[in-house]
Amino acid sequence: MAGRNGRTVRDLRRGNRTAVLRRLYFDGPMSRFELGPATGLSSGSVSNVVAELVADGLVEEAGSVESDGGRPRTLLRVAPASGHMIGVDVGETRVRVELFDLALTELARTERPLEHQDYDVGVIVGHIRDGVAEVLAAAGIAAERLLGVGIGVPGIVERTETEGAVVHGQTIGWPSVPLESLLRAACGLPDSVPYFTDNGAKTLGQAEMWFGAGRGAHNAVVVLFGSGVGASLVSDDVELGRAVEWGHLTVRVRGRRCRCGALGCLEAYAGAEALLERWEEAGGRPPKGVDEETALTAMLAAAYPAHSTSSAYAAPSADGAGADPVAGPVTDPVTDPVPDPVALAVLEETAEYLGAGLSDLINLFQPERILIGGWAGLQLGSRFLPAVRAHAVSYALRHPAERVTIELGALGPDAVTVGAAILPLADFFARGGRRPGVGTGVGTGGGSGSGSGDAPLPAWRAALEERAPH
Repeated sequence: MAGRNGRTVRDLRRGNRTAVLRRLYFDGPMSRFELGPATGLSSGSVSNVVAELVADGLVEEAGSVESDGGRPRTLLRVAPASGHMIGVDVGETRVRVELFDLALTELARTERPLEHQDYDVGVIVGHIRDGVAEVLAAAGIAAERLLGVGIGVPGIVERTETEGAVVHGQTIGWPSVPLESLLRAACGLPDSVPYFTDNGAKTLGQAEMWFGAGRGAHNAVVVLFGSGVGASLVSDDVELGRAVEWGHLTVRVRGRRCRCGALGCLEAYAGAEALLERWEEAGGRPPKGVDEETALTAMLAAAYPAHSTSSAYAAPSADGAGADPVAGPVTDPVTDPVPDPVALAVLEETAEYLGAGLSDLINLFQPERILIGGWAGLQLGSRFLPAVRAHAVSYALRHPAERVTIELGALGPDAVTVGAAILPLADFFARGGRRPGVGTGVGTGGGSGSGSGDAPLPAWRAALEERAPH
């Protein structure tokens, strides 16, 4: 029976379950008493929902806390073992597959390198198939227990009724690849296990906004800086994010040719692949026969020798008139190795290109935060960030530039994989903790905690803090 607003009793129950699950997940452990005002539900509704979730094995006790003059209050949390997700990162240099429990504790992982950046669809599908089988076997988890498999990919993802997710990856030579149907045929998982495919920058953005440096922001842009560059916009209007092809913004008319075939794209100047090419073109000597991550490490070592006494960058002016020249490092010629001037010059120019590209994001979207992630962004790290930040401010309009913060992401190299695992997790929550096509709870059974005193951190936070870079 539907009410005046079209919602049925089943919709209301699902919404109540979702509200309790999400509050316990992000802010728990919590008591039933605390859940009422936190969710806006009556005490009776909270009791009924909690009883259902406990019976379904989704919620368990997590100790107790003293109350004001009364009996200790039992704390509740989402049971970590009540569900499992697989996250897949189809990256530029490897395919990474990770298995997580509901608290995002990593249970197993495997990586398959991409030789010579081979994006052959059959190779990628084979890597994912083998990786999924390997992590399930390593953790001893039955495929039927999966809430889903999330995959982060380069390119534009289109959802179709007949083939599921179709990937348009122009830079990797994927013209309308029906990835979801290929994976379903290859992986052999039960039909009840859904696949969720999305752009890698968007999955990175989801991870940072849910669990990382973006938590609490209403409007943020998360940048994926790897072989190429991409970005995801997350706002109150676009809660789960929207991938934007920022790397293919034109930064120089009739400029360098990009991997996509166009001229003058930001990615042709600021992606790690282009950065290494420009170093070699300028007379540098990148190591041969190694992957991009190793080559970029060598470039950074050449530009910033280990005994350099100060940052390699001086900040450009922020008066809106353009960037000042960027100074090189201050070294002691007796005790310090001399930086490679070619590598340093290319990195300085790259910082300006990235900063100018970020200024466009600032002017277009006026975000509260810009977060930089991806393996190349993390490698360049805090040494590179001050110059990028200063250039972005100098090229952007003054008012939005004064309101934005530009920082590194907080989740490290696993962020895309974590974000991919969020896709089935978010769907699970939206269903009120019910699997697709299942009318009852997961029935896995839950343990119970014990103890008293201060409430522990949410389980997801403890799990991610163990893996975050320090």
